[in-house]
Amino acid sequence: MMKARMKLAATLALPLVLGGCVTAGEYAVKNAGFSLVAATTAEAADKQTVWVQNQEQARSVSERVKTLMAKKAIDVETAVQVALLNNKGLQAAYADLGESAADAWQATMLVNPTVGVGLTGIGTPGLTAFRTVEGAIVSNILALVTRDRNIALADTEFRKAQLDAASRTLQLASETRRAWINAVAAWETVGQLNQAQAAADAASELAEKLGESGAMTKGSQAREHVFYAELAGEGAKARLEARLAKEELTRLMGLWGSDVKFQVPNRLASLPKGLMKRDQIEAEALRRRVDLQMAKLDLEATARSYNLTEATRYVTDLNLLAGFETERAKEDGDISSETTGRVDLEFAIPIFDSGKARMRKAELAYMRAANLLAEKAVNVRSEARSAYQAYRANYDIARHYRNSVVPLRTKIEEQSLLTYNGMITSTFELLADSREKVNSILLAINAKRDFWLAEADLAPAIYGGGASGETEVAAAAESGN
Repeated sequence: MMKARMKLAATLALPLVLGGCVTAGEYAVKNAGFSLVAATTAEAADKQTVWVQNQEQARSVSERVKTLMAKKAIDVETAVQVALLNNKGLQAAYADLGESAADAWQATMLVNPTVGVGLTGIGTPGLTAFRTVEGAIVSNILALVTRDRNIALADTEFRKAQLDAASRTLQLASETRRAWINAVAAWETVGQLNQAQAAADAASELAEKLGESGAMTKGSQAREHVFYAELAGEGAKARLEARLAKEELTRLMGLWGSDVKFQVPNRLASLPKGLMKRDQIEAEALRRRVDLQMAKLDLEATARSYNLTEATRYVTDLNLLAGFETERAKEDGDISSETTGRVDLEFAIPIFDSGKARMRKAELAYMRAANLLAEKAVNVRSEARSAYQAYRANYDIARHYRNSVVPLRTKIEEQSLLTYNGMITSTFELLADSREKVNSILLAINAKRDFWLAEADLAPAIYGGGASGETEVAAAAESGN
């Protein structure tokens, strides 16, 4: 039996000799691939992101968030930084990156051989234990032959997961910035409507007194009353929209409990004196967009998968079976045993499946990935141009309201006040001019909000992470499955 054990040990070592040894490399570390995510976030958003994987890191992040939230009013940069540190959905995305690293790590490992041992003739009269013992080890030779290609394919998927994590990080930063802008603009609108409400209240009271004295008709009174009532409804709606906008910002920042009591400024910043120059925005986008890089990796992964399919077109399952057989016999009262080794090769004969269908499917998958990449390149160029055009146009529109419309409305109101004091303009003409000025101010607030939103869309257009780009990537991934 000692000889049989030696043969069994040699057979167990056979797959290891055939397969060689490959180190796990960067896949085995806990934060595998995260350095690219952190670097991309720092470059595109000028912010830090953290992959929380233990209690100590969680406490450190929690303390930093509390420090950031200690401000009286949260500015946009603070809101984005808190979201990148505190959003649990982002941590789940980083867990997906870790899972991809584990898959790549698994691909570097050898396929475990299958061991089988069988006994026959147990309890046969004249023999003490058994008549025949058979042992076999089955190793998948095809897995060893295609191992390097499988590792390369897993590495491509891992690099794609890195870019996906970076894209989701940039998307969260973009969504948080937009949510902050919308929340602040909503509260600025509420402030203007409150001022208009006070003026409308005074006009409504004045109309009632003039009606009592007979100096104003009931129809004119009704017009002032309905304006006050409508303005009250608009104010209530604006307050609701402001609270909901702040709640959206709260969700993105991952806040709950007493932390939701934070405040945002009650007005957006003034327009900048000048615009950023982006003469090469298309080239920047083609060079930096993470979703375009993901599409390139999709094509690379499909090509590697196509080559793997081509290599296994005719043989899909190739196994090497190595083992031994020990037979015991009793002759003239003596028990003798004989051990023999054997090596078998098992594979599927391609009689019915020649692999043509699988090759055609792989070819079509490659063509789809190539066309999606070409489409993505066209879309990236267009999105970059559109983002900059919106940035420039919204700046001009907001500046027009600031420099022309609102000043003219103010001048009209001032002239109405002068003529009113001179007993030329009636009270209600003065109030009508004031109402028109309020409407112009609200339009100016909306124009200023649209500009800052367009400015916030520049970074996603260059680096990726915009909502539209994320939807396209998800759709492409689903179609690939």
